[in-house]
Amino acid sequence: MARTEKEKMLAGELYLASDPQLVRDRRRCRSLLHEINGQPDEEQRFALFRELLGRIGDSSFIQPPFSCDYGSNITVGDRVFVNFNTVILDCAQVTIGDGAQIASAVQLLAADHPRDAQARRDLRELARPVSIGSNVWLGAGAIVLPGVSVGDDSVIGAGSVVTRDIPSGVVAVGNPCRVVRSL
Repeated sequence: MARTEKEKMLAGELYLASDPQLVRDRRRCRSLLHEINGQPDEEQRFALFRELLGRIGDSSFIQPPFSCDYGSNITVGDRVFVNFNTVILDCAQVTIGDGAQIASAVQLLAADHPRDAQARRDLRELARPVSIGSNVWLGAGAIVLPGVSVGDDSVIGAGSVVTRDIPSGVVAVGNPCRVVRSL
């Protein structure tokens, strides 16, 4: 039996983002984001986040404006704080562990593109999961690229571009992001 484009996307295979099911899913997301980003009441906004996201844990807070592709592929743990202007491209699973702190203008990017030029001409896309561990602090403007994991209790410096996995319990900074010390 043939796999749907959504199944291919979530499996990390080449897929067509123009697939009608994926277009409907993104439109649903945009509609909910419009409500979320315009909702001044925190309780009502949290209820909308519960509808949008795959999971949002207790005592978590996401400060609008917030942007994502689908929402349903995002899992947010308990006691997570996400500040203004965070962008999560969740074409693959994006997981944020308990107690994570995400500063303003952070980007978590699971969306990727094939290196093969013909695949790009054919409008094929890729996605690879992103994982942010528990008690991680991502500094303002940090960018986490597709397929990257940041280990528990680590700190990523402001403006860093995280191109490869970061272990637990370290401070990492720069472009490309490098471990500078253990905690």
